[in-house]
Amino acid sequence: MTDALDILALEFARICSKAALPVMEVYQTEFTPQQKADRSPVTEADMRAEEVILEALRSVCPGTPVLAEEQFSAGVRPKIDDVFLLVDPVDGTKEFIAKNGEFTLNIALIEKGIPVAGCVYAPAMQRIYLGGNIALAGAVSPGATVAADRLSGIATRKAPPVQGAVAVMSRSHADERTRAFAGAFGATEAVSAGSSLKFCRVAEGAADIYPRFGPTMEWDTGAGHAVLNSAGGAVTRPDHTPFLYGKEADGYRNGDFVAWAVPPV
Repeated sequence: MTDALDILALEFARICSKAALPVMEVYQTEFTPQQKADRSPVTEADMRAEEVILEALRSVCPGTPVLAEEQFSAGVRPKIDDVFLLVDPVDGTKEFIAKNGEFTLNIALIEKGIPVAGCVYAPAMQRIYLGGNIALAGAVSPGATVAADRLSGIATRKAPPVQGAVAVMSRSHADERTRAFAGAFGATEAVSAGSSLKFCRVAEGAADIYPRFGPTMEWDTGAGHAVLNSAGGAVTRPDHTPFLYGKEADGYRNGDFVAWAVPPV
């Protein structure tokens, strides 16, 4: 592994592994969720993990602006340029609270609106995904050292299986519009997943499409998008136009999007 983006994705993975330790400490207790100003849930795990991640990123990517979910909620608005980082310390807080294991730690590097390196780590499942020039995945315990030679390459499906396509949908937010889009695509099977794992299911060849019609923030999607891009897939708006990042005028809110195993023509 010599490519700069792959090396950076591996650094993100090591940071996520380290930050997963306080996350799992909280996860294994009878914690009480709090509510942010936007009425979304938050726990001590979000705060503690973000502190670890931000401290590490100051060394790995010195001077690079960081949009981090909890800091942003607290009013921290760094000046963003063509290169910046996205951090979601616990993506899928509802899954974290439900203790179903389907939550992730996410870090992504954005260049000119495009995610070019990222890591998605699901510590309760001990599963990690990296995306840079290539896409890798493997088993990693929280706090363990992440080594590239212990991970395996992943890639998207090149065509749906003969019995029909598989759509992966949000466990918490799937609706009739989402199901209708998947059906029109030709999906005959739908599977649910939480957090950024939906992007990773497509990236590793377990699904063909992930449509999302509903509110998300850039830090929710950047890392998964990077993994999918490097695995051969793509994320676009439903009309196939580019899905980009750095939307300061919109408060860094995403519009509707579709994650594809096979990029649309």
